[in-house]
Amino acid sequence: MKDIIDISDNRWQGVKKKLKIAIMLFGGFIALLILNPFVIVGAGERGVVLNFGAVQDYVFGEGLHLRIPIVQKVIIMDVKVHKSQTDAEAASKDLQDTHSTIAVNYHILPEKANWVYQNIGREYKERIIDPAVQEVVKAVTARYTAVELITQREKVRTEIMDLLKKRLIAYNIVVDDFSIVNFKFSQQFTQAIEAKQTAEQLALKAQRDLERIKIEAEQKITQARAEAEALRLQKQNVTPELVKLRMIEASLKAIEKWDGHLPKVTAGAVPFIDIKSFEKD
Repeated sequence: MKDIIDISDNRWQGVKKKLKIAIMLFGGFIALLILNPFVIVGAGERGVVLNFGAVQDYVFGEGLHLRIPIVQKVIIMDVKVHKSQTDAEAASKDLQDTHSTIAVNYHILPEKANWVYQNIGREYKERIIDPAVQEVVKAVTARYTAVELITQREKVRTEIMDLLKKRLIAYNIVVDDFSIVNFKFSQQFTQAIEAKQTAEQLALKAQRDLERIKIEAEQKITQARAEAEALRLQKQNVTPELVKLRMIEASLKAIEKWDGHLPKVTAGAVPFIDIKSFEKD
């Protein structure tokens, strides 16, 4: 009987030990979930490490990382290329108001994500990029007249982009691309440009008409001169011999047409053909 009791106690002790281990493992799993010592940094992201709120001088790259629970906190920063669109107003060199919409593609330097978070925060578009775009557009626009802003748009774009790159790289923000989506002037200036273009087109048309009239006049003068020269040459070529030849030709044609009968009723003399005129001189 005593042996049976001892065996039962041993079994109970084994069960209790296994149950204790299971409880400890479950408790450890719950604690692991609560403390969450793992952090995953996704593609195009960087992890900014904070030790009791202090930004560390290193960042976590993409992948799975282990952090110290309670002590460390990881802030995820997006380092992919983003698009910022800003409306900017400025004045040209000749004091014409301009309104433009600027699109900027940018990203923060991945290795400087901790610096950006510490000094600017996550709102770097509103705090840094938008004001920089406004200031740069005003600075470059003031160098050109309104007409130059239209005719040299690509040059203006390049200058704005270069200056914006220099301004933003100081904050560890890289400008990938830049474009002027929309660019317009005041309604009065636009109407003045349209009126000028219309006047230039009318002036060009008038000039072309004048050139056409001149050409036509020159053609008529040339034609008249040619006709006058032809008449002059004809007069020079009219000689007594030519006149006599024409008379002979006319007489021969009259003979060919005559049927050999005299008309029954005549109002005048019978036509006379000068036979001697056929003789040579």
